[in-house]
Amino acid sequence: MSTQPTRPEEARRIGVYVCHCGGNISDYVDVQAVVDAVKDEPGVVVAKHTMFACSDASQQEMEQDITANNLDGLVVASCSPKLHVVTFRGVAKRAGLNPYEYSQANIREQCSWTHTDDPAGATAKAIGLVRGVIARTRLTEALEPLVVETTQKALIVGGGITGLRAAIGLADIGLGVFLVEREAKLGGWVGRFGPMYPHERNGRELIASLVEQIKARPSIKVFTGSEVVRKAGGFGNYTVGVRVAGDPPDTIEIQVGSIVMATGFDSYRPAEGEFGSGLDGVISLPEFKELIDGGAGDGRPLKGHGLRHHDKPVRSIAYIYCVGSRQPDGNEYCSRYCCAATAHASIRVADVDPGIRQYHLYRDIRTYGSFELLYAESRKQGAVYVKFPDDAPPVVVADKSGGLAVTVRDLLSGGEELEIPVDLVVLVTGMVPRKNEELVGILKLPLGRDGFFNEIHPKLRPVETMVDGVLIAGTCQGPRSSAESVASGLAAVTQSASVLKKGVAELDPLVATVDPDACTWCGKCLEACPYGAIDQLSLNGREVATISEAGCKGCGGCVPICPTNAIDLRGYTDAQITAMIDGLLQEATA
Repeated sequence: MSTQPTRPEEARRIGVYVCHCGGNISDYVDVQAVVDAVKDEPGVVVAKHTMFACSDASQQEMEQDITANNLDGLVVASCSPKLHVVTFRGVAKRAGLNPYEYSQANIREQCSWTHTDDPAGATAKAIGLVRGVIARTRLTEALEPLVVETTQKALIVGGGITGLRAAIGLADIGLGVFLVEREAKLGGWVGRFGPMYPHERNGRELIASLVEQIKARPSIKVFTGSEVVRKAGGFGNYTVGVRVAGDPPDTIEIQVGSIVMATGFDSYRPAEGEFGSGLDGVISLPEFKELIDGGAGDGRPLKGHGLRHHDKPVRSIAYIYCVGSRQPDGNEYCSRYCCAATAHASIRVADVDPGIRQYHLYRDIRTYGSFELLYAESRKQGAVYVKFPDDAPPVVVADKSGGLAVTVRDLLSGGEELEIPVDLVVLVTGMVPRKNEELVGILKLPLGRDGFFNEIHPKLRPVETMVDGVLIAGTCQGPRSSAESVASGLAAVTQSASVLKKGVAELDPLVATVDPDACTWCGKCLEACPYGAIDQLSLNGREVATISEAGCKGCGGCVPICPTNAIDLRGYTDAQITAMIDGLLQEATA
């Protein structure tokens, strides 16, 4: 497709709208000054400021202006394009304007929020950014979405509670499902537990019920002891290689339209000596959960047998919170579920034996939402909560009597140092990302700074990734409870169904293109592409590069690496980027 403008620049009719964002922008950027500075730019016929550009009223005003003034370009200067590209493309489309003739300038994150100490500088920068975006818009052309047919089947990777519930949801709306689980049986962490908060449902029974529902749906094909080993194709039509269990193992290929990652988490493993780890009587939270679910240690219910560890009665317990979480030299994030899970376990212990003394040693208690009731009930039943300072964590040692002694400073009693003799220490360990290096490489999935899979936007696109058609759900994208994990799994079901059930999908046309006459096939673009969207093609006796429109994500990484300038990016051509730079420099040199 040509990257030249379809009309002379001076013939453009562009509308520019500068947003106050309710003060988020206008408190530091003089929006009227921005409007005054750009209203006479070539091609601009409408220039206004608005309190909330994304509001229904402002959207309707833009639509009316597009129609009344015959606008062929739209520029909105507001917040990050990540938030409202879809919103304003919708405005353009409803008004009869090609949605790819719309451009957005980010003057909130890049100006007002960045330069709160320099309003004049923030305003000047905003003017430069808007001028640059107007210059780019003068060179835009009408583009049409790429339409691809989709395979009405989905792959779910991970057979825990999230993956099982998602598989059932997909099957119930008429889609075929392949469920791949690395372990020999389904269930994940939940399948190991008894009663769970806040619903008190037995984890093992819950998983058994879901597995029965899976078996009752012939559209779900389950592979246990299996792994994804390769992926090819593009959005809507992936070919996935799955190594299935057998002697010898075999690799099969399946065709799917979407992939849902539900690979779960690992529990933090304390290092030897960390909070007494390695001492007899020091266990992690998952181990404690299994202990109380198994009662006397032989699978019998806890009630009537008391709590025992290594065949010794347990009469006192110390819980040490935030082990493996909120550590400046380790995992800085909060694992969220740990506080509520520990309070729930404490309540269960007190219900069957109120005589067991329980001490909760914490930095902060984060039983968010309705889980605060668990914390209150735990205290009501006699549990003692001791708050220790961040820089003075508890110390656990073995005492002379064969038990354990925990030394801690209590901020709630003026920093007094306490020594607490206990029979059992429970290290309240958080969630850490499951190691999936090979799978991450195969699917080209982005990771956040915490090591979990990264969604596009936590509120607006919470289960989508930068790889179209590859969704994430459950604890593989961050710590959460089982109920929250199931909710995100069902969100992934909805997102898959919205595309696959139609049989076709529309993709962004802002992808890289190759000029075959200029290409000499050096292979550098192939090495630069992180999505595997570039291949070698024989054309008229020459070897040239070809780019899969469905596989390309428009990142532009191949453009600057090409030694013959044979590659350009629709919507961000060399001419458009140069025009943006010139627009910015105009303000800088004014």
